[in-house]
Amino acid sequence: MRIFFLCVFFFLTPAVYGQEQLKPYWAAMTRGDYKAAMAEVRPLAERGDAEAQYRLALLYSDGLAAARDDAQAIAWMRKAAEQGHVRAQVSLGNIYKDGRGIRADGAQALAWYRKAADSGDAVAQNNVGFMYASGANGAPDDAEAAKWYRLAADQGLPGAQSNLGVLYLKGSGVPQDDFEAVQWIRRAALQGEAYAQYNLGLMYAQGRGVVVKDERQAVDWLVKAAPAGYAPAAELLERFRPR
Repeated sequence: MRIFFLCVFFFLTPAVYGQEQLKPYWAAMTRGDYKAAMAEVRPLAERGDAEAQYRLALLYSDGLAAARDDAQAIAWMRKAAEQGHVRAQVSLGNIYKDGRGIRADGAQALAWYRKAADSGDAVAQNNVGFMYASGANGAPDDAEAAKWYRLAADQGLPGAQSNLGVLYLKGSGVPQDDFEAVQWIRRAALQGEAYAQYNLGLMYAQGRGVVVKDERQAVDWLVKAAPAGYAPAAELLERFRPR
């Protein structure tokens, strides 16, 4: 099952970009002056602004403004997460899952993912699903995984759509249903999800969940998946090349 985790320390354009108090920070980030960005955002973080705390944590984690400092990154990420900052909650879950700067703890990872997932965050919902599917905190529970994957898939998250499709393909946690599998996998594939494109190509090649077996469609989807770096797609394409 493919994991679909949001990169913990990837800078994203925030929904709160227009907040007046963060404009100097974003101006410094745009020009690549990370020390100035830290100087701008720290006072806001110290006054309790959750977005500023999250941004300060990212600067510490990436070592852009100073030497990388996981302890500081975790401390500020936790402050933001405890205020209900959803991206900080997901990031803190990733930190516990990966054990970055702290002992890996699946229970804590799941707990922080759940907080964000309960707020409706699709990436967090998918991550909760993965934790259950992988048995990170005990025996795998594909039925619970399917419930969380579906919540994220219904919001259009391609990784969750792909994961849910695979559960239908295997009949794990949901009734085995090739046609339902294709519906979810196709949605992910149309959004450029390479793993889904590969699976869709494979299903066309085998005639599973589709009206008829169609090698041309199989090749078309494998061709899309291969350049995206999914090696099995390139390997499978070789079988369709004329000899």
